[in-house]
Amino acid sequence: MGRWPVVQRQKELAAKSRGKVFSIHAKLIALAAQRGSDPLKNPHLADAIAAAKKDNVPADNIDRAVRRGAGLDKDAAQIEEISYEGYGPGGVAIIAKGLTDNRNRTAPNVRHVFSKYGGALGETGSVSNFAFRHKGVAYFGPIADVAAFEEAVMASDAEDYGIEPEGARVICDSKKLAAVVSAMKTAGFVPESHGFEYLPNAEVEVGEFDKAFKVYRLVADLEEDEDIEKVWHNAVISDEMVEKIEEALESSRFRT
Repeated sequence: MGRWPVVQRQKELAAKSRGKVFSIHAKLIALAAQRGSDPLKNPHLADAIAAAKKDNVPADNIDRAVRRGAGLDKDAAQIEEISYEGYGPGGVAIIAKGLTDNRNRTAPNVRHVFSKYGGALGETGSVSNFAFRHKGVAYFGPIADVAAFEEAVMASDAEDYGIEPEGARVICDSKKLAAVVSAMKTAGFVPESHGFEYLPNAEVEVGEFDKAFKVYRLVADLEEDEDIEKVWHNAVISDEMVEKIEEALESSRFRT
């Protein structure tokens, strides 16, 4: 570790604004409910509801989201998933996954953020087809029995894994994620979360303060957008540089 993560694990929801947490969960539930409103028959919806409950989303919010996705709320626009791809300063590749009911609102907002920090949006596939690999990823908490965990990984369809003091990550083909998660559960290792991620093919070291500052702010602003669920990038920024950036931001806030 010791560096700004190349593919950042989704920030702890408690660190985000409660409003956005609930909003993103509601959109994920609505999106899943488009496949069916009964979680007993729709595992995608069951997973979305379980994740929402884990983050204390009120039952009323969940019910409304299910109704919206199932088309029972005639006044609510349907949620769609859309990805935005582009490059930031220094050639850093960036992908932002959006959940929106209005592309005409989300797209200009994302384009503005890229432009604001010297980046540019590209066409679909301009980044994801070259700079990243689309994989299934499962995250686990601290592993007490490393040998047993590794044995379970080897017995599954996983392609790779990593274990650190704070937890573990298992990577697999995106089409095999459900099977890998099921195998790990059977072995006694229940993931804290799992989903699809874009893993970079190569890292881009960003050592100049100006470029690092812009990349840092670009990613942060995208993550704060109400319609953006996740952001992936291939930047590597040292801890020391991040500290300088945060000091500069704090100084700027203090002056205003």
